[in-house]
Amino acid sequence: MTGAVLTRPYDSLCGMHRATCAAMGAAVSLRYKTGEGFRDLSWTAYRRQADAVASALIQHGIQPGDRVVILSENRHEWLVADHAVLSCGAVDVPLHAPMVPRQAAFQVHHSGARAAFVSNQVQAEKLWKVIGELPELRFVISFDPIEAGPIPVFTWESVLATPIAPELATREAGITRNDLATIIYTSGTTGDPKGVMLSHGNILFNTEANYVIFGLEPDEQHLSWLPYSHVYSRVMDHYMSTWGRYILALGGPMDELCADMAAVQPTMTTCVPRFYEKLWAALEALPDGERAVELKRRLGGRMRQCISGGAPLPPHVCQGFFDCGVPMIEGYGQTECSPCITFNHRGNYKVGSVGLPLAEVEVRLADDDEILVRSPGLMQGYWKNEQATKKAVVDGWLHTGDLGRIDADQHLFITDRKKDLIITSGGKNIAPAELERILVRNRFIDQAVVYGDGRKFVSALVVPNLERLAKRVEALGLEFSEDQLFISDPALLDFYQTQVDEAMEAVSQPERVKRILLMRRPFQLESDELTATLKVRRRHIIAKYETHLAKLYEEK
Repeated sequence: MTGAVLTRPYDSLCGMHRATCAAMGAAVSLRYKTGEGFRDLSWTAYRRQADAVASALIQHGIQPGDRVVILSENRHEWLVADHAVLSCGAVDVPLHAPMVPRQAAFQVHHSGARAAFVSNQVQAEKLWKVIGELPELRFVISFDPIEAGPIPVFTWESVLATPIAPELATREAGITRNDLATIIYTSGTTGDPKGVMLSHGNILFNTEANYVIFGLEPDEQHLSWLPYSHVYSRVMDHYMSTWGRYILALGGPMDELCADMAAVQPTMTTCVPRFYEKLWAALEALPDGERAVELKRRLGGRMRQCISGGAPLPPHVCQGFFDCGVPMIEGYGQTECSPCITFNHRGNYKVGSVGLPLAEVEVRLADDDEILVRSPGLMQGYWKNEQATKKAVVDGWLHTGDLGRIDADQHLFITDRKKDLIITSGGKNIAPAELERILVRNRFIDQAVVYGDGRKFVSALVVPNLERLAKRVEALGLEFSEDQLFISDPALLDFYQTQVDEAMEAVSQPERVKRILLMRRPFQLESDELTATLKVRRRHIIAKYETHLAKLYEEK
């Protein structure tokens, strides 16, 4: 299956940004939070800042093709720095803000970065702790004031005051769609990160292909909070708002999103399923009419559509949003495709599917049902890893590692990760993702990871819905320590096993989860149990807790 043809009006990402800024002038481009609420930045000021920072990079020796790291939480300076790096012909390398020094050392060294943007002292210290391993790193620019370090540090205020370099226009004019724009290290669900090389053309293609799907209007306001270090938010929020010439409001973290929505009244937002699941869980007990009113209120009152990606969205949540009059547009992608591959459309969607291919994208299934993709957004390869590139891309087709099916109407459905298939000791092939989706539909279960490869039956790590767990604990008159890793109270274990047993009636006996470990806390990003888009790292979690899981198989 394949889509239609696009227009390709821009030669580079910086060319797109400069054209939009010139056309929009004093209109608001970015809306970002301060201690006193949201503050606006005009398109003119946005471009002026990017030009000054790009000139500072040139002044300090950054050459076309050099790599420049951005190690920061989401903030408007991140976006300015990105455009500055691209405008001087360099390649930016965004790092996930929660990473530890060891992770930063690998990605900075492997990319050969010559400079770094950091947000504050905390992020700078991560580099200082491993600076001996980073001989190519020459200087740092910090958004917030920080102390002097082992290499030169320049303040954000000083680089914003840099006179515009005459060379900047020449460099920018020489950038083509084939030039490398960014190296994004995939956090992945297992193994060492690989540096995905995406060109200006890769990202521009994906930006335009996504934009034509959503039917956006001039008065759009997009609430953004997912990390810009991940290509999903970077394309869907950062670049698409520039393409569409509408306001991008920077919100978050997740527990502040409803307050942010009330403040800025967005018309669209890009989130991962976890936010939508939590929001729906808080509302689904309300009567139908009240639920729709309350959902729209919590989304700010003007929401035209919600976009979901990065992980599977439970079908009942997707259907619930549609039933409440808020279209939930679910899609599928990978960093290697910069990133989007398919999306549902408001006028052509199927709950449970991830939609139809973007324009000019081809999707087919291999003999074993692995999803294969050919796309203008396909990466240039993995940085310094030709072997991995050849394994991932064969005859121009990306082997995604995901399993799926395509229905008669050409909608794609994801069934599992190829490497995650469980084969029990009885020889039964089991798709854990489907079992996990069934489990988290239960209102008492928040997250689940299924286990059982080579075992005689299937088990699972189950994270309870903590709010409902607290009520259950209170009703039973129980007390247990806040810092324990697993819940061992027999009454609670019996209750949750009953919930699991009821959920498993939807599948065959060999597939059913027979025993569980009941977690006391959710899986955490800071414990390396989630990816940057809050996707559960199943194999990492299983390896981490396998000793405990193995005890479930001891005879009782």
